[in-house]
Amino acid sequence: MIMKKQLLFFVLMLLPLVASAYDFSAKNADGVTIFYNFINDDKELEVTDYGPTISSIYSRVYKGNVVIPEEVTYMNRTRKVTSIGYYAFYDCDDLTSVTIPNSVTSIGSCAFMSCYDLTSVIIPNSVTSIGSGAFSDCARLTSITISNSVTSISSSAFEGCYSITSVTIPNSVTSIEKRAFYRCSGLTSITIPNSVTSIGSSAFERCDIPTVISLIENPFTIIGKTSDTRTFSKNTFINATLYVPKGTIDKYKGTDGWKDFVFIEESGTSSTPEKCEKPTISYSNGKLTFTSSIEGAICIYSIADSDIKSGSGSEVQLGVTYNISVYATKSGYENSETATATLCWIDATPQTEGITDGVAQIAARPVLVKTDNGFITVEGADDRTNVSVYTTDGKQVGSTISQNNIATIATSIQPGSIAIVKVGEKRVKVVMR
Repeated sequence: MIMKKQLLFFVLMLLPLVASAYDFSAKNADGVTIFYNFINDDKELEVTDYGPTISSIYSRVYKGNVVIPEEVTYMNRTRKVTSIGYYAFYDCDDLTSVTIPNSVTSIGSCAFMSCYDLTSVIIPNSVTSIGSGAFSDCARLTSITISNSVTSISSSAFEGCYSITSVTIPNSVTSIEKRAFYRCSGLTSITIPNSVTSIGSSAFERCDIPTVISLIENPFTIIGKTSDTRTFSKNTFINATLYVPKGTIDKYKGTDGWKDFVFIEESGTSSTPEKCEKPTISYSNGKLTFTSSIEGAICIYSIADSDIKSGSGSEVQLGVTYNISVYATKSGYENSETATATLCWIDATPQTEGITDGVAQIAARPVLVKTDNGFITVEGADDRTNVSVYTTDGKQVGSTISQNNIATIATSIQPGSIAIVKVGEKRVKVVMR
């Protein structure tokens, strides 16, 4: 009886900890509840878990497909989601996919650790930091797209992901830390870019990889096959083919660790991989289409709905605007530059606003606004529609009339700056590229 009372007291003591484990929760557009903490002086948000990670009761709250929004409004304040926190999705057995928005810059340590049903991960170009053990023991993870803004593959980041078959590390990465891909036994090939300057102990140990492609022109020392903490498995050193850039084979045969590969061949390729072409974006009949000129390239897209609102009052202004970003990726290629566009709707002529049987009837026409090297292109507007461009201080910097449903305006607005595009009576903000 005393033991039961002590246990009850312990549980009651834990309740305040559970209640304070997150700052607030909010439902995303799909109705999935996501938990958040305030970070960076309470100006930004971090995705977190329901409760303490010491208890699996609370750590398995996320299931199925989870779409993390780019921003969240809470108590009339809208904040960007910039981080996925430490242990945020830990041990979520039934989590199958996660959409990470372009606002996220960091993924915390062990964030997705032991998510056994997670099959694919796309890390957007905004992410610069992946914590240690972030995706360790994601046993069914078969596909990883690492963004070309990540500079380091942290320790044990993908340890135990034994369903992954190939990995192309982007040119932005300078270090692969210890045990980064330890026990990734399904790997059949790995491509290491010229940007890498260090590879940690056991980074590819217990992975018998038949093909290792190194694009490093000046090989550095790695840990050889006789050590217990060797960089590659002993079988990889003995049986794999190591492909190296043309003219570097003697360097590899003279460098500790690399010289332990029994089979080394020059690939005849440059140390700098070919870059995927930036994809194009088009819209027709309710469908966005992304096209890359590189055969077999995959287009990785992100779409943010700027009209998700909450608040109070008697009316709210709706704009129906989607911000789109997409880049192309392919194994052996460097990721493309990111293409962006803004999809919005303008009132068509004749206007038929009104409410019939409780349903608003508004004739509208979709237009796609794209920026590139100072040019702004509007696709989809009616012929003879006035199109003007303004700076944020109201200065007009260009105007034209659409022809064949297209209008193009050259501006002097600097990349990264905001432009206001007026299409008919519709105004939309875009970021210059």
